[in-house]
Amino acid sequence: MTPIIFHIDVNSAYLSWTAVEQLKNGAKQDLREIPAIIGGDQKARRGVVLAKSIPAKKYGIRTGEPVANAFRKCPNLVSVPPDHRMYREKSDRLMDYLKSFTTKIEQVSVDECYMDFTEIAWKYPSPVDAALIIKDGIREQFGFTVNIGISSNKLLAKMASDFEKPDKVHTLFPEEIQVKMWPLPIGELYMAGRSSVETLKKLEIYTIGDLAQADPEVISLHMKSHGRMLWESANGAGDSQVQSEQAEAKGIGNSTTLSEDAVTAEEAMEVFRELAASVGRRLRKAGQKANMVSMEIKYHDFQTVSHQKQLSKPSSEDDVLYGAACQLFEETWDGEPIRLLGIRTAKLVDASEPVQLSIFDIEMPKPPDEKHRKLNMAMDEIRKKYGKDAVVKASLMKTGKGKKGHED
Repeated sequence: MTPIIFHIDVNSAYLSWTAVEQLKNGAKQDLREIPAIIGGDQKARRGVVLAKSIPAKKYGIRTGEPVANAFRKCPNLVSVPPDHRMYREKSDRLMDYLKSFTTKIEQVSVDECYMDFTEIAWKYPSPVDAALIIKDGIREQFGFTVNIGISSNKLLAKMASDFEKPDKVHTLFPEEIQVKMWPLPIGELYMAGRSSVETLKKLEIYTIGDLAQADPEVISLHMKSHGRMLWESANGAGDSQVQSEQAEAKGIGNSTTLSEDAVTAEEAMEVFRELAASVGRRLRKAGQKANMVSMEIKYHDFQTVSHQKQLSKPSSEDDVLYGAACQLFEETWDGEPIRLLGIRTAKLVDASEPVQLSIFDIEMPKPPDEKHRKLNMAMDEIRKKYGKDAVVKASLMKTGKGKKGHED
């Protein structure tokens, strides 16, 4: 059965939700119909544009730019501070509504999710008809709009949802790639950041089609594994497996927002080492090992990407988690400044569960991570007795860039 994946994305979520709330409370003006943004204190670090109206976009205002810049472009701009508690409430209500269709939903941010529609597609005349029912139901019930992209994998569904906005349903199946996706500028490709685009243009690659038809070995030579991944994306390759909340809830993870954007791989690796130590410690405390590790990046413009891999055998060791996260980072990072990094583990098993060894493990007198396992156990005991900061590895003695963390 061919997978049918929906990507559902709220149109200018923060601004739309704020507008709906204001209108409900008697406002005479709809923020979506005037030049307006959601942004913080112009003097604070978070004084950036979080969301913008379509009229504001016509002034060249971009998400992620300083609020002060936005006012220079449009002096009559209306700015409203963010209300994250309200956004979470709106998001929760939206997800509850979507779960009335299917529970196979992977929420990737407060305002977007993937839905695996494969098993219930037979209930509707077509996937487009089903998407229209969902889209129109959201507008009528909640007062805001969404775009829905439809395809056989998550990447193409995501690309489709970014086509013409707002309040639209678009398809992008593999047979439609050459007509709908290849003519687009290379910067429109998911996970093609500014630095990647600059590199590709130097190679005379200006459209997604140019990249798709380029020699992948040449792309990899200039951009390593990230270039190969972009080439595969340009050809429509993507994961179709939707990770539902039930599966995610069984994982252990940690993320941190950085006090300053990380701009080098070395800075990111330093943060990942701290995150791996935290996640490993929590896994061991819970008596669990992980079979799956995922890595998350949130860029300076709030775009979020994640990547995951299956471990060769379940582990809770810091170095194993760190190595996996670094590999995933190298395969994913596009060179753009980073605001948040995260590590998450999934497919957990009991630490006492027997592990099937490979021939290479059997030939060794001890598993290769035995020394590290004992070291981590000793450090855990010291932290348990004297506090989590009582002992740290020498590699973590440098001043970190983490501002605030989030464990789950």
